[in-house]
Amino acid sequence: MQKHILHLDLDTFFVSCERLIDSRLQKKPLLVGGTGDRGVVAACSYETRRFGVHSGMSMKIAKRLCPEAITIRGNSVTYSKYSNIVTEIIKEKVPVFEKASIDEFYADLSGMDAFFGSYKYASELRQRIIKESGLPISFGLSQNKIVSKVATGEAKPNNQLLINKGFEKEFLAPLSIKKIPSVGNKTYQTLRNLGVDKIKVIQEMPLEMMISVLGVNGRTIWKRANGIDNPPIVAFHERKSISTERTFNKDTIDMVKLKNTIFAMAENLAYQLRRGNKLAGIISVKIRYSDFNTCSKQVKIPYTSADHKIIPVVLDLFYKLYQRRILIRLVGVKLSDIVSGNYQINLFDDSCQMLNLYNAMDAIRDKYGELSVMRASAMGAKTIGRGSNPFDGEPPLVLAHRKQ
Repeated sequence: MQKHILHLDLDTFFVSCERLIDSRLQKKPLLVGGTGDRGVVAACSYETRRFGVHSGMSMKIAKRLCPEAITIRGNSVTYSKYSNIVTEIIKEKVPVFEKASIDEFYADLSGMDAFFGSYKYASELRQRIIKESGLPISFGLSQNKIVSKVATGEAKPNNQLLINKGFEKEFLAPLSIKKIPSVGNKTYQTLRNLGVDKIKVIQEMPLEMMISVLGVNGRTIWKRANGIDNPPIVAFHERKSISTERTFNKDTIDMVKLKNTIFAMAENLAYQLRRGNKLAGIISVKIRYSDFNTCSKQVKIPYTSADHKIIPVVLDLFYKLYQRRILIRLVGVKLSDIVSGNYQINLFDDSCQMLNLYNAMDAIRDKYGELSVMRASAMGAKTIGRGSNPFDGEPPLVLAHRKQ
């Protein structure tokens, strides 16, 4: 049976979400990411790219290259919400799919030609996603993941591309070697030093030569250049953890600031649990010192999503962990061992007033945003409540965003 592998990619996802929320941002140069001196660009609109701006670069440099760009601090709760909308649509329509990142999906449509037609099915799926989410999305369809991913990149923005079986090499040949997944800057420079600029040149090179130049990675790149690499689809499964990190603009030992930051992180993550009808059974805290030494500590707890259960444990872990008394560069909180379920009242510790308070606060957050209401103890860290990824400092890990 012929394979039909679909690759879907939400175009400039973070930017598109911001424009969906605020239509005034349409067609304007837009940067999403950390706004401090150590901030990075998590996403940038196509309008900024002609100035040399790209995701992953320093926000300071990006604003220097494109000073007229509008800068927005990223909000991972919002992005997760829209990603989940798209995920649910795909889950309903596709039996086997892989969620490669917050904005990227693979789906196996093999066998669909016998009933409907893989390309037609993929086209209708894309149109449904656009209609129900309001977000632009592109896809590539071929017999394997690698060619489909490259095809998506060529289809962008907001378009689709089919590569029929037998035309993989012909499609790839004129493209830059940068288009091959796994060819980073170092590998690109190595190949350019050999005079290799187009994929066609790699197709004409003996496999042994690629291996001698790049080692084991040379075999992978050669196979991908020839359109014959077939990594499997990793079936989607629910997240087992959520986390958030904060890299400070300036390393600090201010205990009030540190406590407020940790407090706000824990409060925001607990809200995310309740919003997704989830409970967590393990809490972890991480500290990175100014010398980049990193340490962490975790503890198992009864399953909960309640602030007044999670926050004290997070603070206790932080105080036990912070022993060196030197400047701190980064702090992080992680909730794991996540299961489905709603918070149940503890007859000895809780009250109806406590649960009513959670319901009221969460209703306000759902309507006006996760920063619209918070405890007084977290006010000093108001700017960091960004769920899994505050986009401040180091490139985001939990919601890693590729080059779009």
